[in-house]
Amino acid sequence: MSTLAACLSLFFAALVAATLLPAQSEALLGALLLAGHPPALLLIAASTGNVLGSIINWLLGRGIEHYRHRRWFPVSEKALSRAQAWYHRYGRWSLLLSWAPIIGDPLTLMAGVMREPFWIFLALVTLAKVGRYLLLAALVLGGQQVL
Repeated sequence: MSTLAACLSLFFAALVAATLLPAQSEALLGALLLAGHPPALLLIAASTGNVLGSIINWLLGRGIEHYRHRRWFPVSEKALSRAQAWYHRYGRWSLLLSWAPIIGDPLTLMAGVMREPFWIFLALVTLAKVGRYLLLAALVLGGQQVL
């Protein structure tokens, strides 16, 4: 597999993994690192895709309340209120957990619902996502240079 194909595959896997769809990109990153592809390019591809997926969640969150009272709305009023209260309590700093499985994607969606300013959202999510991939790459490469 060429480096371009590896980076594109990883970008799209990371993008989908950051949305509410069930997917993961960590295993693919690990496999591509072990296959000898340039770590810096893989980290850029994975981080860019993952942050872009989180931006999609944030945008969905910005528009979701318009449909809140529709019968088909996928979240109950009680669950949405509970999530808003949780985000209000822990605030924007909870976005540093946006890398975490299960809770990370809903956090980015809730940041949009709560009207978190985009640039603050982007900075915190980028820090979290890049940090996670850097740590993973360092673990996979076991002391080899990551960047």
